[in-house]
Amino acid sequence: MVSKKNRKTRKQRRDVRRASFFATLRANFLTGMVVVAPVFLTAYLIWWFVGLVDSWVLPLVPEVYQPETYIGVNVKGYGVVIFLIFTVMIGAMAKGFIGRALLGRAERLVDRMPVVRSIYNGLKQILETVLSQSNNSFERACLVEYPRHGLWAVAFVATETTGELLEALPGEQPYLSVFLPTTPNPTSGFLLFVPRKDVILLDMDVETAAKLVISAGLVSPPGSGEQPVLVNPDSLAKAPQPED
Repeated sequence: MVSKKNRKTRKQRRDVRRASFFATLRANFLTGMVVVAPVFLTAYLIWWFVGLVDSWVLPLVPEVYQPETYIGVNVKGYGVVIFLIFTVMIGAMAKGFIGRALLGRAERLVDRMPVVRSIYNGLKQILETVLSQSNNSFERACLVEYPRHGLWAVAFVATETTGELLEALPGEQPYLSVFLPTTPNPTSGFLLFVPRKDVILLDMDVETAAKLVISAGLVSPPGSGEQPVLVNPDSLAKAPQPED
């Protein structure tokens, strides 16, 4: 007969094998999610954006110019193509003498409308800043002390602070306009005006810094000649604590 001790040992071995199997299954599932989820989310966002543009543009296109009239099927992305062609044509016309004259007259008309004027000028300034090829905004990542002295946060340098803001700030030292993103959504954050001497510029690019912010610090940026490291939170818990 099998002794009670041997039965207990066999049961423990089965439990260990079962736990090891589920641990391996969980690790494989998480690895698959890291690979599959970004691909599907990217494809979904592209598909959603194309459908959104189509829903705006296609109702404005005459039925005779729509592919559904000839092949009986609504071609996905046809509205995006029409939008791109229309935008390129408008840009080419705006560069000419007649186009600049018409654009100037339209902008003067908009300036007479109180609410519309504020919205139009604000959106135009944002787009000109973002799309300008000569603008160096958000090309450098940096570290700033936030929310208090001794704590550092990753931020992005926008521009050098100038104009009325620089005149209102204390001292005669140069200031930088810094955008401090929030985790895990870097599209929201805070605009800070920090003395240039208190900003530590980083060699990492903006994309690497954004990954650091989105991952809540789990993706450690590489040093010189190193590869990005995925930080394991369990290893931090096991790290030796400093003695009192």
